[in-house]
Amino acid sequence: QVQLVESGGGLAQAGGSLRLSCAASGSIFWINDMGWYRRTPGKQRDMVASITRGGSTNYADPVKGRFTISRDNAKNTVYLEMNSLKPEDTAVYYCEAMVRVRFSTAPTEYWGQGTQVTVSS
Repeated sequence: QVQLVESGGGLAQAGGSLRLSCAASGSIFWINDMGWYRRTPGKQRDMVASITRGGSTNYADPVKGRFTISRDNAKNTVYLEMNSLKPEDTAVYYCEAMVRVRFSTAPTEYWGQGTQVTVSS
């Protein structure tokens, strides 16, 4: 089995910063894409940022220029640096990873349990 554990959420003031981390562990052969999503009450889970194993990144328009995604392949960990936070960034943030547990298997999607980020005005 594969587990994804997020950390780093919490409370920040508008204009402040937070850094999220997500470490994958368990039966891992290879991790392809990794990403961060967020969900606010009553809304669907939206993509925030994604990163390929080679380091190519993609960002949702609302966070471009403020958030930075990165990863450490040796540690099976993905990070999200969030700067210039706004109240509308308040959400539960989830990490996601496409994991191959063996060379011969196709990637399977795994999710973390979520971490709350609250930005006060």
